[in-house]
Amino acid sequence: MADEKNPKVQELIDALNEDLAREYQAVIAYTVYSNVLKGAEYMKIADELKLHATEELQHAMIIADQIDYLGGMPTVTPKPVKLSEKPKDMLRFDLDNETETIREYRKRVKQAEALGHYSLSEQIREILKQEQEHQHDLATALGIDVPKVLEDGA
Repeated sequence: MADEKNPKVQELIDALNEDLAREYQAVIAYTVYSNVLKGAEYMKIADELKLHATEELQHAMIIADQIDYLGGMPTVTPKPVKLSEKPKDMLRFDLDNETETIREYRKRVKQAEALGHYSLSEQIREILKQEQEHQHDLATALGIDVPKVLEDGA
């Protein structure tokens, strides 16, 4: 359904490619972090991160499919993954990434609906549910409140 001549659809494709790059980043980060977290206090969250990695891969597949459907080419480049020797830093990096992802997917729902792509907006809502669960899991592991996700990027 290539309506790529519509600049608003191209904006949506470009934004979805940013989301896809963030999903790739999450797959890599969760895979690495789940294997390098050390210490008994991190074993439960390490197992949870492995589950997160598989869920993020599913998100990437959905987003790539939607980019293709809209007439775009899915990106192959992840956002950079931060590394640290400190477990809390790694969990914090993941939490910050999830918070950004939630903020961006909320924007994407609005963009998709404004263009009449209701199926896409519903798929993103389903992804958002899991992203919010990931955010909650990470905040809990860090012993902090779940960050508020504000529309303006704060």
